[in-house]
Amino acid sequence: VQLQASGGGSVQAGGSLRLSCKASGRTLNDYAMGWLRQAPGEEREFVAAISWSGGSTYYRDSVKGRFTISRDRPKNTVYLQMNSLRPEDTAVYYCAAPAPEYVYSDYVPPADFGSWGQGTQVTVSS
Repeated sequence: VQLQASGGGSVQAGGSLRLSCKASGRTLNDYAMGWLRQAPGEEREFVAAISWSGGSTYYRDSVKGRFTISRDRPKNTVYLQMNSLRPEDTAVYYCAAPAPEYVYSDYVPPADFGSWGQGTQVTVSS
């Protein structure tokens, strides 16, 4: 699967961005999907995920209440709405898919989102 994230940019603290993720080679609709991020000098970390059905979501603690993951099945697209952005949110953001064996799974362990493509840079200034 080829994943392409877009929608990043530079904003001031408190601002908002909406990231989008499209895929080719495999439909996103059959899988839980996630967002990861990687700040300079840091390891890639889990940010959020949405179940295959879209009925449940889960987030890392630091973004709860500020970020919202969603999916549009007809458009085969996953989004990450980011509000109240903080400088510590600065990173390259990647959408991520799990391994094929997770097809139709509502929950994928954060560490098992192993496929990601080109990311999009998010920079938040104070």
